[in-house]
Amino acid sequence: MAQFFSIHPDNPQPRLIRRTVEIVRAGGVIVYPTDSCYALGCRLGDKAAMERLRAIRQVGARHHFALVCRDLAELAVYARVDNRQFRLLKRATPGSYTFILKATREVPKRLLHPSRKTIGLRVPDHRVVHALLAELGEPLLSSTLLLPGDELPLNDAREIRDRLEHEVDLVLDSGSCGFTPTTIVDLTAEDPVITRQGKGSIALFGL
Repeated sequence: MAQFFSIHPDNPQPRLIRRTVEIVRAGGVIVYPTDSCYALGCRLGDKAAMERLRAIRQVGARHHFALVCRDLAELAVYARVDNRQFRLLKRATPGSYTFILKATREVPKRLLHPSRKTIGLRVPDHRVVHALLAELGEPLLSSTLLLPGDELPLNDAREIRDRLEHEVDLVLDSGSCGFTPTTIVDLTAEDPVITRQGKGSIALFGL
């Protein structure tokens, strides 16, 4: 049965952050708050945990998971970023965007889009996430908490626990995050391409 922590959205309790990271490092799958909506997360290098994410979401190999990073310096370890892309990223981070970029060799092959060799990356604007990433010392592998058959992501932490209590190891409750997922921006072409309009404004990209 999933554990349930009530965590302050602006001043997350260090004890709960440390315990959450222990669960992630031990192979756990967590539900955590972001600046767009609740998300599923696990350790980047944990294949079994990744497969649990795929099973919960019921998605195939072509689905882009996101690497949730602390900042652009960490993002650039996992994605190839040129000067044009960097300027766009700097303008839009932290924020409610997921960016599709060409991956570096630091990204395990199983996480890449099988034909494009791309990966989704994100730098959220949420204090709980930043505290988790600082304690973990690496990105979280993540996916929006949108369950099969649902039209909107789950937003109530207690409902999340009721529906996923045997499929995740921990639910972090920090209140409502909203129902709008990130805007997905593909930066692999010459001009940005919006592949999903979400919470993040597309005006930053001149669109």
